[in-house]
Amino acid sequence: MKYVSKDKVIYSFSSKHKPAEYVKAGELLLLETEDALGGQIKSEGDAVEKLDWSKVDGATGPIYIEGAERGDALVVEILDIKTAEKGPILTIPQYGALKDTQFKATVKIASIENGFIDYDGIRLKASPSIGTIGVAPDGEDVLSGSSGPHGGNMDVKDVTSGSRLYFPVSTDGALFAAGDLHALQGDGELCVSAVEAEGQILLRFKIIKGRRPPWPILETKDYCAYIACGDTLDEAAVRGTEATVKALMKAYGWSFETAYMFTSLCGDIKVNQVVDPKKGVRVAILKELISIENMLTETV
Repeated sequence: MKYVSKDKVIYSFSSKHKPAEYVKAGELLLLETEDALGGQIKSEGDAVEKLDWSKVDGATGPIYIEGAERGDALVVEILDIKTAEKGPILTIPQYGALKDTQFKATVKIASIENGFIDYDGIRLKASPSIGTIGVAPDGEDVLSGSSGPHGGNMDVKDVTSGSRLYFPVSTDGALFAAGDLHALQGDGELCVSAVEAEGQILLRFKIIKGRRPPWPILETKDYCAYIACGDTLDEAAVRGTEATVKALMKAYGWSFETAYMFTSLCGDIKVNQVVDPKKGVRVAILKELISIENMLTETV
């Protein structure tokens, strides 16, 4: 098993980065990650105003996956996520869904013990997920705090243990990276923060040759979904729906109209987050109704 420590951190997804480690398909990888705030908030007395924003939203990596080439799909199997026993959640004025409302910068440190989070005496079941995960983009570099067809800061609460992600490979080795663990997050990540925590991720990779998705695909035990983003939620929904309709046309040999109607019956738009530079949704279809194969595009 390969191990990469949290000091191997990048703040953009780019084909120009030097790999922090080389991994073969099928080999186990353990990534150590810093929290999304760069470890700068340790107590409720720490000042949000003093955050060094250049050290926020880092991802551990990049990892060179041997055999991955442009035009392939990188399959990332999330085997386990472990978080630290505490993590901050915070409000930042002029950020979040209510950014136009006046409120104070506030830090709360949540304890995480035996799979539960103590929030002001309320016991919440922890559900660790990965906020930032992706590969080098096709074209210009993308800051790790944003997202795109390559993945990035998608903040999908269902990117958790037992899930798989499928990314389009745009450069040799894919140059995979991940970070920004959440001990708990609701869909939307409304105040701009989840319970942010450092931790470790156990991963395994597979390569699908000559086929790639137009957007990252999330596969859970129940559904498959394109994870799309845009400058607005409307734009993200359009992009995700377009990709889903095309996949259904391919799967069933349907016309656009037939596939579009089916999507309206069986497709669920789930909001990932509404607070980052790119807003995100996933368009989910039950696994029994569509296969990953039909969600990938032939590239060779």
